[in-house]
Amino acid sequence: MPRRGLILHTRTHWLLLGLALLCSLVLFMYLLECAPQTDGNASLPGVGENYGKEYYQALLQEQEEHYQTRATSLKRQIAQLKQELQEMSEKMRSLQERKNIGANGIGYQGNKEQAPSDLLEFLHSQIDKAEVSIGAKLPSEYGVIPFESFTLMKVFQLEMGLTRHPEEKPVRKDKRDELVEVIEAGLEVINNPDEDDEQEDEEGPLGEKLIFNENDFIEGYYRTERDKGTQYELFFKKADLMEYRHVTLFRPFGPLMKVKSEMIDITRSIINIIVPLAERTEAFIQFMQNFRDVCIHQDKKIHLTVVYFGKEGLSKVKSILESVTSESDFHNYTLVSLNEEFNRGRGLNVGARAWDKGEVLMFFCDVDIYFSAEFLNSCRLNAEPGSQKGFWLLARFWLWNDLSVSVRFPDHW
Repeated sequence: MPRRGLILHTRTHWLLLGLALLCSLVLFMYLLECAPQTDGNASLPGVGENYGKEYYQALLQEQEEHYQTRATSLKRQIAQLKQELQEMSEKMRSLQERKNIGANGIGYQGNKEQAPSDLLEFLHSQIDKAEVSIGAKLPSEYGVIPFESFTLMKVFQLEMGLTRHPEEKPVRKDKRDELVEVIEAGLEVINNPDEDDEQEDEEGPLGEKLIFNENDFIEGYYRTERDKGTQYELFFKKADLMEYRHVTLFRPFGPLMKVKSEMIDITRSIINIIVPLAERTEAFIQFMQNFRDVCIHQDKKIHLTVVYFGKEGLSKVKSILESVTSESDFHNYTLVSLNEEFNRGRGLNVGARAWDKGEVLMFFCDVDIYFSAEFLNSCRLNAEPGSQKGFWLLARFWLWNDLSVSVRFPDHW
């Protein structure tokens, strides 16, 4: 039995092996049938075949025409690219010219050849028509376009009216960016003057050229003529110098344009403060206290003219003036007495005619007004002696009741 079982096991083993070989053979035959046919003897067209000379000439002609067509297409593309490159170069040149006008030149008599002549002519015509260059005849004071004043930190606006705080603080970003650009343009004019500027190069204590920066900016004024543009008046001053630098810029709805740049010496400019008064002696005492602190002790280039109406209180006013004279050794005052009813216009007229010592800057003032030394310098900076241009001065006063008032008047009044 064991021997018979061994023989059966051996046959089964060979039977399985035969079946495996048969399956392998069938699979191999299937793969041969499915494999792609490769033509090992394939050759280039015409190789091994008998073609005539005409065939090769036609083939060469076809290839040549193909390359000529390709070359023509490439030349056309190159010409188109050159034209586009030229157009882009012209656009870049135009943008660069505009940038030069707006940054380097901004009308500073810069390289005018770089800008289109018609554009420059239009911008200059706007300046010529504006009040910054010529005066304007107005039917009344209500036709005047007032100035807004500004410093590095604040903007004082007339449109806010007689409010307790007329300044705009914080300043809107668009307005702040505009005024910063204007101040930087003014510094560029001062630090890089043209030959026609009315200023001389100054030297510092060590002989170096003076360079102004934004910390030297004192104050500025601006106003907008709606059909022409915006005028800017800027004032700069070094702490150790007496002269002021005055720059006038104009933006004719385009780049900033320089109008003029000059040096202003206010050391010899006397202000005649004319005060019409009647009875209000207590207010006059407060006025003289401020006058003593500011005009006598600080400014020292002031003349006071008091036009008094009536008899009541006249002796008190005289004693107040005499007291100030004895305490501060101040003699630059004039007291005019009128035995009439109070009339402000009449008093200002009489006070102005009472001056007979030559050219002077007159400041028409009420007894309630409180002013500072900086305001007196602003009066000197913004008034032009003998000018008939109708330049209007914006002034800020602080009344005793802490009410801020904006006042404007022409220098030829």
